[in-house]
Amino acid sequence: MAASLQAAATLMQPTKVGVSARTSLPLRSSSHVSRAFGYEPAAARLTCSVQDDLRDLAQKCADATKIAGFALATSALIASGASAEGVPKRLTYDEIQSKTYMEVKGTGTANQCPTIDGGVESFAFKPGKYNVKKLCLEPTSFTVKAEGVNKNAAPEFQKTKLMTRLTYTLDEVEGPFQVAEDGSVKFEEKDGLDYAAVTVQLPGGERVPFLFSIKQLVASGKPESFGGEFLVPSYRGSSFLDPKGRGGSAGYDNAVALPAGGRGDEEDLTKENIKDSSSSTGKITLSVSKSNPVTGELIGVFESLQPSDTDLGAKVSKDVKIQGIWYAQLE
Repeated sequence: MAASLQAAATLMQPTKVGVSARTSLPLRSSSHVSRAFGYEPAAARLTCSVQDDLRDLAQKCADATKIAGFALATSALIASGASAEGVPKRLTYDEIQSKTYMEVKGTGTANQCPTIDGGVESFAFKPGKYNVKKLCLEPTSFTVKAEGVNKNAAPEFQKTKLMTRLTYTLDEVEGPFQVAEDGSVKFEEKDGLDYAAVTVQLPGGERVPFLFSIKQLVASGKPESFGGEFLVPSYRGSSFLDPKGRGGSAGYDNAVALPAGGRGDEEDLTKENIKDSSSSTGKITLSVSKSNPVTGELIGVFESLQPSDTDLGAKVSKDVKIQGIWYAQLE
């Protein structure tokens, strides 16, 4: 055991090389060595500096390559997600009718207005009286007039984020449609799914609910631009009760317990206590972009301007601009 430990200690000792004669010689400085090989010290320092710069540049290039690769991978991931959730191909009315429920379910097709196969890019119907069937309005853009995020910014129409699921398209709307001798048209809305509840969110986080509507629409003008006013019902009915139990036709008159001196009738609480479920009006402009007299189909674009919800009179409404496409059949 002792012999083994001694052998191990011997191996761990530094080995002495017989160069005692050499070690006694004086060593020259680096400057002397540089001059011996024809290099000046300054040039040597410059070479080292250049090498350091190249090393730093290579490291920066490697880091930039990693960042670029990460950005490329991220963009590819986003692109793949966007294509996975892309808008489905727009179908004609006959193509939609030929599909089963399971073929349409979950594809987004049910929220789309049909398109036209063939036809001309103008209004090609003769003067006379028609009936509009299958009128469909599909919004593609919601903007709300509100103050900007920046301080003291003037109110302007801002882009919004849709918070509602794909249930905001109006469909099966019908009514009389007349084409005059001078080419003007007139449409009166009579029936159908003529309103839909929608909620959007402003860039600042505020959510704006409203009823997208064309109830009682009377539109007239040239096919290139015809429109009129329509009714916008209250977002909530008179029987709706707020969190404090107040309503228009039901619930409490006010939310102040035993109001002293008529405090429940103060001006700042009146708008909260007295519910207003009255309707308002909006305006819409439609334009025909394509028609097919053989099948009796029309498609075009529209722009609607209407007020948002007032929370039964407690808030000031905002202007909501809705743009989209529409489809109809004339009989």
